[in-house]
Amino acid sequence: MNKVRLSTSKNTFLLLSLFFFQNLFAQDEFFEPKTTLGGYGELHYNLEKTADTPASKLLDFHRFVLFYSHTWTEKWSLKAEVELEHNFVKEGQGELELEQAHINYHHSNAFGFQVGVILPSVGLINEVHEPPVFLSVERPEYSKNIIPTTWFGNGLAVYGRKHGFDYKIAIMEGLNADGISNKSAIRGARLKGYKSNARELLYNGRVNFSPVPGFMAGFSYSQTKAMGTDIDIPLTLFEVHAQLVKKNVHMNFEWGTINYDDSDLEKSSGYYFDLGYDISTQLGINSAVIPWVRVSDYNTAASTRIGGDSEKEFHYSKWLAGLSVKPIDEVVFKIDYGVRSHDLSGQEIKLFNIGAGYMF
Repeated sequence: MNKVRLSTSKNTFLLLSLFFFQNLFAQDEFFEPKTTLGGYGELHYNLEKTADTPASKLLDFHRFVLFYSHTWTEKWSLKAEVELEHNFVKEGQGELELEQAHINYHHSNAFGFQVGVILPSVGLINEVHEPPVFLSVERPEYSKNIIPTTWFGNGLAVYGRKHGFDYKIAIMEGLNADGISNKSAIRGARLKGYKSNARELLYNGRVNFSPVPGFMAGFSYSQTKAMGTDIDIPLTLFEVHAQLVKKNVHMNFEWGTINYDDSDLEKSSGYYFDLGYDISTQLGINSAVIPWVRVSDYNTAASTRIGGDSEKEFHYSKWLAGLSVKPIDEVVFKIDYGVRSHDLSGQEIKLFNIGAGYMF
């Protein structure tokens, strides 16, 4: 009797496995493979001025990005993105990066996976960061110093969406403890896919919830042990975010904190809040015209082992006001003005930026 049950269980398992793999590799015989090309770019004019120094003025084509996608079947595809920063690469100037290059399997809206060079799902714009998507000329300073955007590396991820919930879980290369600092938190610790150490991986999970169209709120949690030459630093990054684009209102909010163990640096944290309103209806035009304001605060050394001024040295608060104009959804022109204040010195830096960007 037991042998019969074992045999039945074995056959059931084999049938289920066969069904799974048949479904996994099944193809639509009428589907035709296709290749698509996309990308984005942005030109910036930046002016920074303090009370006792001459103004710094820069004109920079900050990013030129090409996105390549090839779809083999209705479920299997390749997605890749190459980015050139600051026009050229020579002797440490500019950057050329492979920010995405992964095989993507989309079984259904509820389940898919990626393998290759991937982006962890942290914050609002680490994964989606084309210039027309965010309001300011430059990406939010919080997104640069706390997240840090753009963060990519070798790994794999599963993702899906169901009943208003959107999830992604990634396992990828870890961080280099030698690159962690009071000034830049974990930004300098990213390995960027170059012969990355796989002894200690990074685990990242994100959940978003969209109860109604136009509104989304969520959080992410990441943890790893950053490996260094003389010290290893366990750390966690937790952040929450929300976004509203509804009835001409544009709102973004992010707050995040990084906690470090076995390190002189104990904590990094920050937030920003955007509020804008599209006045195109009042103007009677089709182009989006969005005046907006932002308040932000970030401290890459919010808590340190020695305390005192070390916890004020990299603490900045900032306000910014601007105008974002989109003649079409894929093209944007921006202008903003603001003040960044340094906690330790009390110095104020006046900021003026003009930008143009596109995506396709």
